[in-house]
Amino acid sequence: MSIASEFKEFAVKGNVIDLAVGIVIGVAFGKIVSSLVGDVVMPLLAPVLGSINFSDLAFTVATDAAGKPVLVKYGVFLQTCFEFLIIALVVFMVIKAINRMKRPPAVAPPTAPSRTDLLLQEIRDFLAKR
Repeated sequence: MSIASEFKEFAVKGNVIDLAVGIVIGVAFGKIVSSLVGDVVMPLLAPVLGSINFSDLAFTVATDAAGKPVLVKYGVFLQTCFEFLIIALVVFMVIKAINRMKRPPAVAPPTAPSRTDLLLQEIRDFLAKR
């Protein structure tokens, strides 16, 4: 079997095509989530949070050969974590809303058995004891 035919067999398998479709949809969904967070959620949170920006927080550990300070920019890490938490919360809320829309309608609880059903159950139980 040649390499070309093996590659063709691999590429047209359902799993590879499903994976490609999933990646394309994931990239598109990523853009939607980024827009939702950046254009809708963050402007709504701005009055509440003020201008929280940890990016400038850092401390110096040493100086390099050119005399520039070597910084550990822990503020950038904190800012990224904060943005991740907001994005994760928004994605959770979107998925929760989607799942609520997909949920099947509530089934009414079963009604109480009729008088006839109760009598038939009593007869069945009585006959079972004999």
